[in-house]
Amino acid sequence: MHVQRFKMRRSSPIPVSGKTSVVRASGPGRLRLLSAALALLTISGCATTDPRDPFEPLNRVTYEVNDVVDKVVIKPVAEVYTAVVPETGRTGVSNFFGNIYDIWNVVNNALQGKIGAAFSDAGRIALNTTVGLLGFVDVASKVGLEKSDEDLGQTLGWWGIGHGPYIVLPFLGPSSLRDSVGTFTQVYFDPTWAIDDDATIWALWGLRVISLRSNLLGAERVLDTAASDRYTFLRDAYFQRRRSQLWDGNPPREKEFSGVRPQTPSLVVLPPVWLRPADPQQAESAGGNGQTEEASASAAPIQISGNVLN
Repeated sequence: MHVQRFKMRRSSPIPVSGKTSVVRASGPGRLRLLSAALALLTISGCATTDPRDPFEPLNRVTYEVNDVVDKVVIKPVAEVYTAVVPETGRTGVSNFFGNIYDIWNVVNNALQGKIGAAFSDAGRIALNTTVGLLGFVDVASKVGLEKSDEDLGQTLGWWGIGHGPYIVLPFLGPSSLRDSVGTFTQVYFDPTWAIDDDATIWALWGLRVISLRSNLLGAERVLDTAASDRYTFLRDAYFQRRRSQLWDGNPPREKEFSGVRPQTPSLVVLPPVWLRPADPQQAESAGGNGQTEEASASAAPIQISGNVLN
């Protein structure tokens, strides 16, 4: 393989009124940056013991880099944030960003045909933005409008698109090819980019990251206690969580083959939407005679296999 090397010409800051300013990347510029980041994660593939993770060597390196950045920068700031800001204030900040994200819940519920949930999330936004003081107070949950947990990755999976290989994203953590597309799309179209002030934009993104990280401080202690290999533990937990989310928290049970578990955790492959049962528990009655319920040839609503990527 020949690698062509290019010389990068350094550009000078644009002078404005005797000062210098940094030009923020335009919409197409952000799209190119996100596409390049995704390409870098998919250009290297190596043999691995888990078919879901063909890029494991590269993913482990990315995981280690993320872990160092977290320990040196993000976690200490999150700990200070937790110690200084009272719980009520932290909850308000989390609610504020959750109210912004509810926009994506509306979009993804609508794309999945969950019209009732989409209207419910729209009602949440209207109520929390007004009565809830821009979302700092979650009034909607108190009146019975439950918060959804949807994203574009789930929407793509709901329409039958497989998750593809497991990917550890720089600074973002566990993902997959499908979910990476969803993540980058949601970042690209995030409402905060509409703010016409760079300092405000990055301050909001920084506060969002620290708020999310502070909410995970307790879970990290559980991870340190339970996991002998944090990378493997997080990868398996990621797939289990995404499977549960794809089935809206009610996935069908996975039966064993003659009491012997497969070498790798099984993965759900959703059928076309028009063949999918309204109640996922119906999937459990399809199998028998040494097969799993998902492997039934006549009425299999799903297929489960340790070698299928979805």
